[in-house]
Amino acid sequence: MLAYLPVGWPVLVKGWKSILKGDVFTEFFLVGIATLGAFAIGEYPEGVAVMLFYAIGELFQDAAVNRAKRNIKALLDIRPDSVSVQRNGQMVIVHPEEVQTGETIQVKPGEKVPLDGEMLREKSSFNTSALTGESKPATYNKGENVLAGMVNLDRLIELKVTRRFNESSLARILELVQNATARKSKTEQFIRKFARVYTPIVTFLAVGLTFLPYFFIENYVFEDWLYRVLIFLVISCPCALVISIPLGYFGGIGAASRKGILFKGSNFLDLMTRVNTVVMDKTGTLTRGVFEVQKAVTMDGITTDWLSLAAAMESKSTHPIAKAVTEYTKKQGGKISEPEQQEEIAGHGLKGKVNSKHLLIGNQKLMDKEGIVTCADAAREVNTVIHVAVDQKYAGYLVIADELKADAAQAINALHKSGVRELIMLSGDKDAVTQQVAKSLGIDKAFGDLLPEQKVEKVEELKKDTSRVIAFVGDGINDAPVLALADVGMAMGGLGSDAAIETADVVIQTDQPSKIATAIQIGKQTKRIVWQNISLAFGVKVIVLALGAGGLATMWEAVFADVGVAFLAILNAIRIQKMKF
Repeated sequence: MLAYLPVGWPVLVKGWKSILKGDVFTEFFLVGIATLGAFAIGEYPEGVAVMLFYAIGELFQDAAVNRAKRNIKALLDIRPDSVSVQRNGQMVIVHPEEVQTGETIQVKPGEKVPLDGEMLREKSSFNTSALTGESKPATYNKGENVLAGMVNLDRLIELKVTRRFNESSLARILELVQNATARKSKTEQFIRKFARVYTPIVTFLAVGLTFLPYFFIENYVFEDWLYRVLIFLVISCPCALVISIPLGYFGGIGAASRKGILFKGSNFLDLMTRVNTVVMDKTGTLTRGVFEVQKAVTMDGITTDWLSLAAAMESKSTHPIAKAVTEYTKKQGGKISEPEQQEEIAGHGLKGKVNSKHLLIGNQKLMDKEGIVTCADAAREVNTVIHVAVDQKYAGYLVIADELKADAAQAINALHKSGVRELIMLSGDKDAVTQQVAKSLGIDKAFGDLLPEQKVEKVEELKKDTSRVIAFVGDGINDAPVLALADVGMAMGGLGSDAAIETADVVIQTDQPSKIATAIQIGKQTKRIVWQNISLAFGVKVIVLALGAGGLATMWEAVFADVGVAFLAILNAIRIQKMKF
């Protein structure tokens, strides 16, 4: 009794509390009845052993779960406790929660960035590995957004705070990963439901196995049959399934987050294994989204400085093409003034007024809509063309090009190898540019000149084929409707984007399309481990249950079938955290 109480009492208390809550048939109930029954028939060492090994198994389970949680928390919860903020002309050290948006903070070399902010100094290098999983430092220039959790490597910098402490990208990512286990996969849901049905069935079978042989067997000995039933009860504990399966998924979520891939739930890990069609945006997903003006062509007889007018109109936009136009104009020595009016026409361009002149700047569709005849040479350009009209007269055009990301070709190759049957690219860019990019990368189908609503229509069309499981990869802002429509919505480089984190099911924190295939690999490996555990637990339990019912197994085999199998399943589940993808 002295040996039993330290390990048995906590389990019996848990079982009693569950019964009071109306949840009678738990693993605590099964183990409690089995060990008390062993005491009742004088099998004291075995009664103590069952409870002791059960308690040890629980410790291992708790340790494995806590380790997985700690790994994720350590990976992401790297927010500093103090920050230097400029107030009344001097630097004051305060807690990051006390800093308001718009205030200026200082980050020294080697310090972690405490809050999201805009760079006020020329440039600095940052270690972004805690957020993106990438060891290569990234350089951020003046005006660019730096995110909480990055480590300043270069020089003393100042940032203008853009988000409060609890609203920072890091805070939201930490919450996202920690809450990911709330969204259960179908396998997890099935096992939990199964355990609730399975445990009472086992209990009633045990009662039957104790008393029914009395009516059919001549030499019925109550103690012998009760011993068999106690073995039966110990073996039937569903611990290995109930703990190891969620732990497997939790490990998968942790492994993915270390690679800069955030799954919003284990259900999406399962879905990723079934993806057979990947639909991708072009700009910002496969290309860098950093545009440069290749040339500017002015029409004969045009004396107006249309380039400066166009840059003035684009200066208020954050679109990559708009930035390219303003940067090019500055390099050419153009003067950029404030627009008097500005209206964005979705999928077409901008319409407005600068220096009392009416301006149109956008694609061919905008010019056609406004009845303006463009230059024939512009139509022959493969790269993106931006047309400009001043006071309803065609003034000229700009040729703008984007470049492919370093791992774009590797990403497409890896996706084909991972079993994706079709890769489709949808883009609002010129169809000629879209087809050129698709051909160079080996993408199966590509569609250009699409408005945002036309992208939605294309995905809806694909979804009519019920055999398709579609993953859509986009930038998470312009593509939010399509991200929501796809079976799995993946936001590329969406770390600082509210729309990405809200809409997408999976957020790829880096700008690397190769991480799409990595996400599929992690999903497949997680599912493989989960099913290995299910097979192991059921296989061993069925064999030892049969032996126990026939009187061929002792309590020691029962302990192995329960605690031993649970321990092996846990070891197998945490393997995924050590795997390289």
